[in-house]
Amino acid sequence: MRSNAVLAQDLVLGYGSTVALSKSTFTIPTGKVTAVIGPNGSGKSTLLNAVAGLINPISGSIEVFGGAGSSHRISYVLQTTKVNEALPISVREVVMMGRYAGTGAYRWLSQDDRDAVAEAMDRTGITDLGNRPLNDLSGGQRQRVFVAQGLAQEHDLLLLDEPLTGIDFPTAQAIDFVIHDELARGCTVVMTTHDLSEAQVADNVVLLSGRVVAQGSPREVLTTGHLQDAYGAALLHVEDGRIFLDDAAHRPVEGRHVHRDRVIHTESSQSDLHNK
Repeated sequence: MRSNAVLAQDLVLGYGSTVALSKSTFTIPTGKVTAVIGPNGSGKSTLLNAVAGLINPISGSIEVFGGAGSSHRISYVLQTTKVNEALPISVREVVMMGRYAGTGAYRWLSQDDRDAVAEAMDRTGITDLGNRPLNDLSGGQRQRVFVAQGLAQEHDLLLLDEPLTGIDFPTAQAIDFVIHDELARGCTVVMTTHDLSEAQVADNVVLLSGRVVAQGSPREVLTTGHLQDAYGAALLHVEDGRIFLDDAAHRPVEGRHVHRDRVIHTESSQSDLHNK
């Protein structure tokens, strides 16, 4: 097994003439959780799009091992849970779409396909929602449906775009379980997040601000200096040895479950994470 699932060298990403990620070099280790963190507009989703093969580099290179020549080995769960309210589609049908990458949209699903769909729904706790219309679900329930769709797709690398943003407690629990279970199955997980506390419990962190500011273990990356470089002094605050961010993405939202303190200790005591 290769030590790295993704290797990027002098990578520059963008859309048309607009550069979203300046020249950066980084790795994503195999069989670990990598958190990609940074302020809004820092290039998090763009980086995931490049790993998924949805955009090509402007310059430099990005190699994805385990998915090379076999794009269905990468599963990408997007952040959005908005759906066309007029679309008559059930939860089970949405999850089944995860199998189309391997079977094609116009082939009959095999028993193996149906078993994979059932397993994915069970792992995300949505089996009892199978016949419900997707547009009848809450945002958190929809998030679990789309995660299940990603799990139903055969993959070695699971990409999650802000899976823990704006969700309820059952969804947070279900996604936490999925991430740990994916690691146990030998999968590599890459997730974008706004939360410092989520990044701190990852195995590997990529800190962005239009470029890779730092990459490595949480202890190496989540330092006051690196965070000030990425977020700026106006957003980064240190009080009583703890760091917190004062930007819109980090402010509490009514009705949203926060399952960890959204602050971390400075590098002198970062291993002392305070969970709620």
